[in-house]
Amino acid sequence: MTHQYGDFQLEIYNAGTRGVLPRYPVDAATLERQATAALPEWILSYIAGGCGNEHTQRANVAAFEKWGIVPRMFNGSYERDLSINLFGLRLPSPLFTVPIGIIGICSQDFHGDLHVARAAARTGVPVIQSTLSMDPVEDLGPALGDTPGFFQLYTPKDRELALSLVQRAEAAGYRAIVVTLDTWVTGWRPRDLNRANFPQLRGYCLANYFTDEHFLKLLARKPEDDLAAATAEWADQFGYSLTWDDLRWIREATSLPVVVKGINHPDDARKAIDLGVNGIYCSNHGGRQANGGIPALDMLPDVVRAAGDVPVLFDSGVRSGTDAAKALALGATAVGVGRSYAYALALGGEDGVVHHLRSILAEADLLMAIDGYPTLADLRADAIRRVS
Repeated sequence: MTHQYGDFQLEIYNAGTRGVLPRYPVDAATLERQATAALPEWILSYIAGGCGNEHTQRANVAAFEKWGIVPRMFNGSYERDLSINLFGLRLPSPLFTVPIGIIGICSQDFHGDLHVARAAARTGVPVIQSTLSMDPVEDLGPALGDTPGFFQLYTPKDRELALSLVQRAEAAGYRAIVVTLDTWVTGWRPRDLNRANFPQLRGYCLANYFTDEHFLKLLARKPEDDLAAATAEWADQFGYSLTWDDLRWIREATSLPVVVKGINHPDDARKAIDLGVNGIYCSNHGGRQANGGIPALDMLPDVVRAAGDVPVLFDSGVRSGTDAAKALALGATAVGVGRSYAYALALGGEDGVVHHLRSILAEADLLMAIDGYPTLADLRADAIRRVS
């Protein structure tokens, strides 16, 4: 029998016979509790918080409880194949880490982006690297090793700056550009507002801007030469609301696959595909950007149908391997994990992230084994039912 992700539990149990307990929790809830004690309050509020009264954030998580996997027996599921094809890449699993704009300051040394990239290199789980990082893409891309990375773009107002960021990501070895649509302005986030807490305005996670030749030319127009002037220029550039016309020039600007993040309506998926995108990313930003919305999981089936053969990435509310399996059963090509890997990073850096990703993959793999789904195609065929 070949190695399976679920074998991770045997490593843990066998270590237990020698008196060795897991260094990090295997579940997201315990990770969050322990990270709450490890993180400074101003970082924790940014990671844990959502928009408004956080109803949409909670609804994203609760939505998974409305769906159930139907067990199918006599399938001989000794071996499972969780690999996928995505943008011409053969990936060992359908898991990826979502872009988090302050992941860099979630590690104890404030180089969290590097820790996550190295965890990706060890696990084969791709990273979607945020534009907002503590280290520039030139350092992060090589740290991924043989694991592909995708670059998330917050499209700035200045088109030349946008092109510069895309070109740098290409040169650093990233394999796709993921354009975020729902964050040209930040949502109403009471946890952060009550602390007047906006880390980027304090100069954090702006390495890709502060090392960009075009941004530095823009900055040279400022009379001051200090951090306040640099962050003010970043803030001036950040708030750009994309139109369909922008998608055309972004598509023309790169030979890499282009993915649009924040799609929840099937009509938007169809139009984006008509304009040449290579992937649809169904997400509501984990409830951080707009409150009162429909859980992203509830929109996923319609988006998948509209996308046809175009791959659909998904995040929002994923906390476990079971959640990942349900999203895959509903048609997602790949599933992203967000807040929980930030907590793992806070507790254990690179090793903590590796442990968490292996835990999610092990849970998903064991679910497929026990419920009789040896492949993802089997899981997607007829595995899930609405239960409430």
